[in-house]
Amino acid sequence: MSRRRNALAIIGAGALLIGGIASAFAFGGYRINFTPSYPLGLWQIEPLNREIRAGDRIFICPPEGAAAALALERHYLPRGLCPSGSGPLIKTVAAVAGQAVEIDGQVLIDGKPLPSSLVLKADAEGRAMPIFAGGRVSEGTVFLHSDFVGSYDSRYFGPIPTSGALGLAREILTFTP
Repeated sequence: MSRRRNALAIIGAGALLIGGIASAFAFGGYRINFTPSYPLGLWQIEPLNREIRAGDRIFICPPEGAAAALALERHYLPRGLCPSGSGPLIKTVAAVAGQAVEIDGQVLIDGKPLPSSLVLKADAEGRAMPIFAGGRVSEGTVFLHSDFVGSYDSRYFGPIPTSGALGLAREILTFTP
């Protein structure tokens, strides 16, 4: 009888631990990043109680459409709870409403080169990449960027709605391989 009691205690403790971790992720805004665009590891979504600014690093859900479908099909993004069916992006806001974006082998914001913004014609597997044509960032949208050369960001899908913003992205326990 004591073996059965011990087994039930272990199962109960395991369920409690898993439930606690799930609650921290659901209610504490914690996410694990497995993509190379930013350091790997544990991140937290911090509430954003102001307008999004250029330079903010944010969690944002990509909208439903061709860009999110391509990201899921090619495994640029994991499946998740965003309306598009993907997980949220972690990206830095490179341009906000009213700013001009040019694409000419790299990204130019208001005529100034954006560091680490080489635009690739193909992904790491040789598949053609869609390239954003450029233009002025519309009201209610942001142009996103990551310094990682292989990042799937606004260089390829253009500005996305700020309505998908979940909050600021804060590193908790991360590392860069």
